[in-house]
Amino acid sequence: MFGNNRGGASSKLLIALVLAGFALGKYYCNSSYNDITGEKQHLSLSPDQEIAMGLQSAPQMIAEMGGAVEGTAYDALVDRVGRALVEKSDAAKTAYRGRFQFHLLNDQRTINAFALPGGQIFITAALLARLSTDGKSINEDMLAGVLGHEIGHVVARHSAEKLAQMELAQGLTGAVSMATYDPGSPSSGAYIAQMVSNMMQLKYGRDQELQSDDLGVRFMLQAGYDPEQLIHVMEVLKQAAGPNRTPEFQSTHPDPENRKEHIQEAIRKYRGGAQ
Repeated sequence: MFGNNRGGASSKLLIALVLAGFALGKYYCNSSYNDITGEKQHLSLSPDQEIAMGLQSAPQMIAEMGGAVEGTAYDALVDRVGRALVEKSDAAKTAYRGRFQFHLLNDQRTINAFALPGGQIFITAALLARLSTDGKSINEDMLAGVLGHEIGHVVARHSAEKLAQMELAQGLTGAVSMATYDPGSPSSGAYIAQMVSNMMQLKYGRDQELQSDDLGVRFMLQAGYDPEQLIHVMEVLKQAAGPNRTPEFQSTHPDPENRKEHIQEAIRKYRGGAQ
């Protein structure tokens, strides 16, 4: 009986090692160099696949957030500023040039902006209305800061990178579940595995947000916008979150105060001529 249990544990460990090795091998074998960020990335999608995924997902996203605002001065402004950022910056050197689309969503309550893979970029009417320094007109530089950040997500290929990381996390959590499974406590292995997965995804999410802030500053300067206004956007986000916002460590988005520090560093870096 004792010998059988030991053999079963060895078998579980062997299977776990095979699963972990497969997940790691797949992740590290799929790599690509990003000319914009200067980094080697592990990716699960090609640029064409990212573009197709974004185009397929955009209609549902628009429908879920009140529909698109069209034929107004506001959506025209969003489109004009977005396209200027792309065409006058290093974003124009990517495979996504000509595939970017900028959408103003008719959501009056959700203060948000986001990007889908391949160049589909959205900003809600609720956030746009807050991008003002005089309480009357939209500040184009603040809008450029928001859109530049989202363009950064696209050209840094964060969606493809995130997908690859999630696939790795799923493979490793499966291996952990196999190795730590206890018939007397079936939930123990699942709990440990979920913690591993959550921590991996948490770390990458924050890093990607900070990188997009950095790229947003870079694109703003290249396109002739004032990057200092991105700091004012952080104030808008901080005020919108209120006093009970989630602590940074428990959120995929860095605290606006910490983002402000990174933005100021990026401004100094790019104004000093670094690319």
